[in-house]
Amino acid sequence: MELTGYQRSNGQVGFRNYVAILPSVGCANDIVNGLGHLYPNVLVLNHRQGCGQLGIDKEQSARTLAGLGKNPNIGAVLVVGLGCESITANYLANEIAKTGKRVEVLVAQNEGSNLNTLSKGNVILKDMIHEVSNMKRTPCDLNSLTLGIKCGLTDTTSGLSSNPATGVAADRIIEAGGTVVFGETPEVIGAEHILGKRAVSEEVKQRLCHYVELCEKRVKDSGVDIRGANPAPGNIKGGITSIEEKSLGAIKKAGSKPLQDVLAYGEVPEGKGLFFMDGPGRTPEALTGLNATGAQIIVFSTGGGSPAGTRISPVIKVTGNSRTAEVRKDHIDVSVEGIIKGEMNLQQAGERIFQEIIEVASGKMSKAEVFGYGSLSVWNLGVHM
Repeated sequence: MELTGYQRSNGQVGFRNYVAILPSVGCANDIVNGLGHLYPNVLVLNHRQGCGQLGIDKEQSARTLAGLGKNPNIGAVLVVGLGCESITANYLANEIAKTGKRVEVLVAQNEGSNLNTLSKGNVILKDMIHEVSNMKRTPCDLNSLTLGIKCGLTDTTSGLSSNPATGVAADRIIEAGGTVVFGETPEVIGAEHILGKRAVSEEVKQRLCHYVELCEKRVKDSGVDIRGANPAPGNIKGGITSIEEKSLGAIKKAGSKPLQDVLAYGEVPEGKGLFFMDGPGRTPEALTGLNATGAQIIVFSTGGGSPAGTRISPVIKVTGNSRTAEVRKDHIDVSVEGIIKGEMNLQQAGERIFQEIIEVASGKMSKAEVFGYGSLSVWNLGVHM
């Protein structure tokens, strides 16, 4: 099947073609929602950040919010500010505009009343939608794809089937010149020495270990030691006995290619190949971070059937659990249950996932898209003032 997408002026390719409204601060969410009600087909990217944050958290929020607007799946962005926030609408607009896409700024305090703000935003959005709707899909190469990978609601089938099958598909993307980003630092704990062997340099390996150590330190500072401990209740129910066991299965989703670099949360990778992104395992924050890296498609391996999604990037759900594939088939896109049943091998399962990626990239809606699943949550660690 031929891969098609929307060519952007900076050479990137979008596999969706959205107009988005991005608040620069959570205080502008209600205004953004008002504009969203006028145009239900526009992406409303609400969040809680943008003000009252300090140091690294402010930097991380600014980087992530700008990254969301830069995602190639978005063809145009209206950035809406309140006017008194620390991460300003103009800052975000200037960063997003570096991609060459159309970006407009609307600051409520400059417009007087909220009605004036909504009226001006209405005019801008109407023009943006008309402009973006004229963009057409054209053939493109796989080297234009950045694939995000996530796993969640892990059970014993995850590490045996859906994760390694996803890894096979990830290898295919990289072999074709594309980029793959995976993360979830807590799900590397206990397996960082194995993943580190694939780093292209000692520096990259040490950066990976650094983020794992920071993750463990934050947990220990809260009075908990998770080494050797049971993971989440859903994992326990699914047969996982320790965080190390969970990690050994989790890293399988990253395939077998060399680890090119380790990214901060929401950081855009430079170059092609396999990248690790620091971040939490919790789904909303993990998916938001992958959106900000520029991932146009996300594969989500799940044992128990996590229903989450993201509106910016289609999320493809993969399971190796036959019960999940049947009971939760309304949001499972690919079943690789045949691996455990002895009906298919990993290469065949990986090829099935790979073909689904191509189809979804070229316009087929994933089931999470059909349901409209998706919410944003930027990962922060510090206090809000």
